[in-house]
Amino acid sequence: MELASYSDFAVRLVNTEEPGRGRDGLTSVEAVRALFGPGRQTARRANEADVTRLRSVRARFRAVFEAADAGDEALAVGLLNALLLEYPVSPQISGHALRDADGRPDWHLHIADHAANATANATADYAATASMGLAFHLTGHGADRLGICRAAPCRNAYLDTSTNRSRRYCSDRCATRANVAAYRARKRLESARTGPAGRREDGTGRTAETIHDSSAAGDR
Repeated sequence: MELASYSDFAVRLVNTEEPGRGRDGLTSVEAVRALFGPGRQTARRANEADVTRLRSVRARFRAVFEAADAGDEALAVGLLNALLLEYPVSPQISGHALRDADGRPDWHLHIADHAANATANATADYAATASMGLAFHLTGHGADRLGICRAAPCRNAYLDTSTNRSRRYCSDRCATRANVAAYRARKRLESARTGPAGRREDGTGRTAETIHDSSAAGDR
């Protein structure tokens, strides 16, 4: 797994909470283990304490995304650096079963699982992985590639991988919902500006027909 791909760990963690809807999906040891996905041995060490610990780390990652989304790159970098210092990683060269065209191992860096470390816990392993992945994404693509969904009440985090840096929503569903809401708002505004039977008013309550008749009377 490429190091930048670990940035998804940060997104998954942040999005276990929906503050705008008052929902929290990080409520059990099973939820903590599910965050890791298959293959991470440290997930087996997760316990009730990791639920509370990961919630605290989650708030810090959300702050990184919110700072980047607001255009405060210095704050986003500072917050992420603090996480990197607190949760250092152990990079490892790995080839796994991947082979290049010549049949040699496709060597690459990945983050070592801390399961062999007796002092490691699930939260530290997850936070280290997410921090390094997000750092690689930020330095490789820019802080403006970290965003918070604009479709209220959704506040999900996302990584913008579009070619023109145009992403504003966490999913197609939220993009559609936002577009529909904007369309309906425009229609309501148009209706508010239009009088009975579709006759447009000039702001005084008089319709266009009334204004025309008054003008004509003044000409006579």
